[in-house]
Amino acid sequence: MKRALVSVSDKGGVVDFCKSLVKNGYEIISTGGTYKILKENGINAIEIDEITKFPECFEGRVKTLNPFVHGGILHRRDKQSHLDQAKELGVEAIDLVCVNLYPFKATIEKTDDFEEIIENIDIGGPAMVRSAAKNFDSVIIVTDVKDYDSVIDAIENEKNTVEFRRGFMIKAYEHTAAYDSMIANYMNSRFHGGFGEKQFIVGNKVMDTRYGENPHQKGALYEFDRHYSDNFKTLKGEASFNNLNDLSGAVKIASAFGDENAVCITKHGNPCGFAIKDTLLEAYVEALKCDPVSAFGGVVAVNGVVTKELALKMNEIFLEVIIAGRITEEAQEVFESKKRIKLFEMGSYKLVLANDAKDFKHIDGGFVFQDSDKVGEDEVKNAKLMTKNSATPQELKDMEIAYKVASLTKSNCVVYVKDSAMVAVGMGMTSRVDASQCALKKAKEMGLDVTGAALASEAFFPFRDSIDAAAAAGVKSVIEPGGSIRDDEIIEAANEFGMSLYFSEVRHFLH
Repeated sequence: MKRALVSVSDKGGVVDFCKSLVKNGYEIISTGGTYKILKENGINAIEIDEITKFPECFEGRVKTLNPFVHGGILHRRDKQSHLDQAKELGVEAIDLVCVNLYPFKATIEKTDDFEEIIENIDIGGPAMVRSAAKNFDSVIIVTDVKDYDSVIDAIENEKNTVEFRRGFMIKAYEHTAAYDSMIANYMNSRFHGGFGEKQFIVGNKVMDTRYGENPHQKGALYEFDRHYSDNFKTLKGEASFNNLNDLSGAVKIASAFGDENAVCITKHGNPCGFAIKDTLLEAYVEALKCDPVSAFGGVVAVNGVVTKELALKMNEIFLEVIIAGRITEEAQEVFESKKRIKLFEMGSYKLVLANDAKDFKHIDGGFVFQDSDKVGEDEVKNAKLMTKNSATPQELKDMEIAYKVASLTKSNCVVYVKDSAMVAVGMGMTSRVDASQCALKKAKEMGLDVTGAALASEAFFPFRDSIDAAAAAGVKSVIEPGGSIRDDEIIEAANEFGMSLYFSEVRHFLH
């Protein structure tokens, strides 16, 4: 008779799994709460004490750390010396180990009580998982409730091959590595401000992308905390590596204004159109005006529901990706004839952000890691007026939009907003003057009137030339962090032109 050791924190499906194991000739060994639930459901399990010949002790801290457990798992079945020693020591083989670990993540989410947190660090569980994984040549290691059916299928249908067990071995080491990484990151967060000697970035694979940035590169999407599994649904097409990067930027901007009817159009990760209006249709029309040339083949993020009416308007040009809170079935039908368009929704009526607390970027030989950047809720509202003239309510709204968009646009950048719609943007330039001039040049080419617009910069203006250019274009209000040694000259220039100038005193570089 084969033996299975079953000790799980997540009890979902464990009774049916063990019933199937028993039906297939397995004897069940179990511990604590798992043993209790199996007995209550008529499964004649053996309690771990009978195997270890030693009582569970120290309030459950020690129960499976025992040679009869680990010897039963780890001894090699292909070595006669191991078999002889197992017989000599009275160690019986354990052929399947089913373990999932103490809920450390759930614990740190519900309490700050360090003693309770410490008690929810699993010791015996990871040890058994690692032992079983090491001896995958003979032992099946099961760490995921979702794998119960495939394990039973393998046992019943002669699919329990070395290759099958090897797959579970890899999954097991991923499981314990992710678990230990979570604990280490938590401890560093609690005691070292989140920046310890080691930093672990762990993601769960969602899908392969067709390729990476280019066809010769492989690529895949990994997620934190089920963000994409729970909030990202493919309706049409296949998200590429580049699509995912672009739509992430578009979603961040479109969802930066709460429940407002915001639409953001991006190309290569940068905004080329943005607007907030009374309806999403109006917002899209206004957003498109900013740069319809760049919008061709672009990504559109809609903070709401794409209706048939909006879909008909969007379908007038080629768009590669549309992501929204929802896209109605009628709207999907409108896009059906477009073979290359890709449609995604978030299963909600609005876009959903993960709001990751940390941010990182690969550099040659490593990565840089930091707290995530975000414009504070009252950052624009509390900005300091530096000039004689103050902004009107609409100008303040335009400044807030321009400022938030600038914070999510590649530096150096400037953003011009008028009547809640972006009318010009310059981004990724080596000079802020160039960014300003490029934005105004583009607006002129598009026939957009910048007169009365609000101007935002994600960092200070080092010279007054940007203010001079903005004034010449008719800009009435400006918001920037301030902090230049020439701030007095900037303020003087703004007063000369009768502008309102605000300093937020917070810089938002995005490199």
